[in-house]
Amino acid sequence: MDRARRKQEVEKAYEVQAKAAVRGAAQYGAVGLGLAAIAHHSWPAFRRQTLPFKAFLVTIVSVFGLCIHAENALQSHEHEQRVRENTIRREARLDLARRGLVATETEIAKWKAEHLVRAQAEAEARTRTEPSAPVEQPASAPPASASEQ
Repeated sequence: MDRARRKQEVEKAYEVQAKAAVRGAAQYGAVGLGLAAIAHHSWPAFRRQTLPFKAFLVTIVSVFGLCIHAENALQSHEHEQRVRENTIRREARLDLARRGLVATETEIAKWKAEHLVRAQAEAEARTRTEPSAPVEQPASAPPASASEQ
């Protein structure tokens, strides 16, 4: 795997994890704030606590949500990558076996490079052969039906 592709994958994983972390912190922060409000109105011992302590409890709940959501998102992203990579490797091993080659790491890497070039060429060919989208004409008023006349 080349450095540019590795860097793109790391950036994508960071983006997925950061979005999930913000979403988790917001969700769990709202839950913590709601629980603090309920506890404040229903429990006299909690009502006597200082505002910084209540804020600390809400923050703990928010950070917990941040960590849980970020970790779950990263693990599911990594799982998707493993499944995709295993599918490609399985396809490469089968194709190399049909050619009579042993599927070593070097041969699989060469097959991946060939497969990528072939897929890019097919995509370019499709974009060249597809006609451009027709320009839409503004819709005119539909003709009046016989009952309306």
